Amino acid sequence: MSLFKEITAEIRQNIISGTLKVGDSLPSVRSMSERWGCAPGTVQRAYRELALQGLITTQVGQGTRVASPAVAQTTLRRATLVNRVEAFLLEMMAAGYTPKEVEDATREVLARWQARFNDPELPPKKLLRFVGSHDPIISLIDGRFSTLSPDYDLNVTFVGSMGGLMALARQGADLAGCHLWDAESNSYNEPYVKRMLPGRRLALVTLAYRRLGLILFPGNPLGIHTLADLVRPDVRFINRQAGAATRLWLEARFQQLGLDVAAVQGYTHEVKTHLQVAGAVAEKQADVGLGVEAASLAYGLDFILQTTERYDLVMTEEIWALPVIQALLTWLKSDEAQQAIANLGGYDVADTGRVQWIN
Repeated sequence: MSLFKEITAEIRQNIISGTLKVGDSLPSVRSMSERWGCAPGTVQRAYRELALQGLITTQVGQGTRVASPAVAQTTLRRATLVNRVEAFLLEMMAAGYTPKEVEDATREVLARWQARFNDPELPPKKLLRFVGSHDPIISLIDGRFSTLSPDYDLNVTFVGSMGGLMALARQGADLAGCHLWDAESNSYNEPYVKRMLPGRRLALVTLAYRRLGLILFPGNPLGIHTLADLVRPDVRFINRQAGAATRLWLEARFQQLGLDVAAVQGYTHEVKTHLQVAGAVAEKQADVGLGVEAASLAYGLDFILQTTERYDLVMTEEIWALPVIQALLTWLKSDEAQQAIANLGGYDVADTGRVQWIN
């Protein structure tokens, strides 16, 4: 990727993620050229590209700023949509589908939904709310949900494992996705579920064991090999948001190793999904991130394993008993589902579909 495109991509991503907000000033061309070690014309070209996209404006005496809502709203909305569609396409390609197959399936789904919107006699669908940690498997389930039951839709919100359990506790979710490691017991999920939802009968459905590790640019140009390398002054890190189990695991491991997260450059640079971590590394917005192997494979990046963790769906007994959830459990145990999950890369499906009850 050319340097002006790298500069453009970094600023665009910061605007979309909210790191740069409407009205914020951008650095001067001179300071940006010093930071990137490039000619001022390279930065000017990047700024012109962002202005053409409606994301920034330049006015005499006021410098360059993130565009006002009236100018930027449509562009940001489209950019966010394109970003999510691209992430979905990458997940499907990692699962073995071709772009043509994805296109055909998308057209089929759009046609079905358009028919539903145009038919006032069709009853509205019931909604199940998933809230929790990001994993590409959730996209597989989301894509499959309409075939499991014609009566239900799945609404997916990625807020991290802790956020998912909190939403379940306050009845703001029907399904929570989590992979929370408890250092004291060296186990996943159950200790947190018991602490955050005491006295409730809950089902933990294992989706898979997944490989978590360092995601790096191909060839690992900086020679990053261990967590201790993250505190090096020449290494830029991309982090997950507060409450994400991936971040909590990293902080626990740093404490065990006697390392200080404050020494990590970019620790406050946050994204919400593993694919966004991989995307930031691929676009050279960061040198390394911590994420699942499936995300690194989707972007063709290097990966260094750090741990294997269990990802569970958490739900109440009432939700578990729903026919659509029973259909989901049957599908998860099928060869079709387990092959689709395995094709993402970095997953062990030996326990996929296993149910553990907590009283």
